[in-house]
Amino acid sequence: MEQSFHYLLMAAQGLFQRAVMEKLSRAGLTAGQPKVLDYLGQHDGSVQKHIAAGCLIDPATLTGVLGRMEEKGLIERRSRDGDRRSLCVYLTETGWEKQRLVRRTMEQLEAQVLAGLEPAQRAALTAGLGEICLALAEEGEALQ
Repeated sequence: MEQSFHYLLMAAQGLFQRAVMEKLSRAGLTAGQPKVLDYLGQHDGSVQKHIAAGCLIDPATLTGVLGRMEEKGLIERRSRDGDRRSLCVYLTETGWEKQRLVRRTMEQLEAQVLAGLEPAQRAALTAGLGEICLALAEEGEALQ
């Protein structure tokens, strides 16, 4: 395996994503949906623009993901305070169940991945990844 930084970063992300989807596809979730469920678990009632930014998903791609989630009964879109110009996305009861599954799955995989690292290594890795995200984020982009 090539040991360059860019290769290892892409490989780690790809392997982690594959492990996540192996577990969550059994629950009927498809690519993009776990990220949205995780975001909405902390920001229920968000507008689509904020979900796209928070999940680092192209808004056009998110439209399709949300449509499929709505068909599965995971989310519902409704206006806030009667303002029809801006629809907010809310988790349904089924959506909250899947969100909790996503959260447990992420916590289990995170524990598995980090098990071989000392606490100081974990802290350094987390801090380093945070700095990488900040360096790559576009101006004004908020990492949530």
